[in-house]
Amino acid sequence: MSASAAVKIDKIDFKGWHNSYRISNGTVEAVVTSDVGPRVIRFGFVGGQNLFKEFTEQLGKSGEKDWQARGGHRLWFGPEDRVKTYAPDNGPIHIEIHGDVLEATEPVEPLTGLEKKITIRMAETGASVELVHQLRNAGKAPFHLAPWCLTMFAQGGVGMGGLPERGTYPEKLLATGPLVLWAYTHLTDPRWKLLDKYIVLRQDPKNSVPQKMGIYNRDTWGAYLLNGELFVKKAPAKQEPTVYPDYGCTFETFTNADFLELETLGPLVDLKPGETVSHTEHWSLHKGVQLSQWTDAELDRVLAPLVK
Repeated sequence: MSASAAVKIDKIDFKGWHNSYRISNGTVEAVVTSDVGPRVIRFGFVGGQNLFKEFTEQLGKSGEKDWQARGGHRLWFGPEDRVKTYAPDNGPIHIEIHGDVLEATEPVEPLTGLEKKITIRMAETGASVELVHQLRNAGKAPFHLAPWCLTMFAQGGVGMGGLPERGTYPEKLLATGPLVLWAYTHLTDPRWKLLDKYIVLRQDPKNSVPQKMGIYNRDTWGAYLLNGELFVKKAPAKQEPTVYPDYGCTFETFTNADFLELETLGPLVDLKPGETVSHTEHWSLHKGVQLSQWTDAELDRVLAPLVK
């Protein structure tokens, strides 16, 4: 099924998920499966690598009792809850296509009373995509939550995030944002590199110890470099740090031996029955990106123009 001359949406079989949809403008492509989700299970240049993690043993499967990692990009809610956040998304979802726009909507989750929806709009040319994430409270009571958008990347790359604006003392006297640690965060872990302007986290398939860190940045963005291709996601903050979950995080990054995750968060809200909250990310993909060293100057030279 074709959406337009520039952007095409076709129903395909993706590695055993027979009811999947490929969105492409001829330069980049994204794949959403309607057999589970909503999940964007693939994103990359046409014919190129999938930058997103694929859990091979879970591909093409559905109907499991418990939540499955699977890979790809998903919509959750924060703060993280050991039970409700992990509500299974293992059943069929509803797909609607409006021209060159695809909407993927999960049935209301029995466990949470939430309806999750991801709307995908790809640029007619180039390598940019807009994703609007929506959480609707279909329950009977208010729900205190924040939209939380998580992208799981394939092994062997490097994740990056930008710190708030830097300055000098005493010109800049007030705090500009939190640096948030988890109980299992170890700053001595060799996968971390903390620069003046950037956080760098390397994905190492041989290191199974989980690591996570969060920050507030009004110009929230994250990037992942894999085999010379750089994925960038942006979601500028709408409010001050006090309104965000996890001590004020708009961006979080996590890794273990299987994948690296870049996560953006929206503000906390008290979502009343029938209300919807949305959170938008803008993605882009860039070829031929090489970093000679992990320094502020090198990241400014290579990364800053692509992020801004």
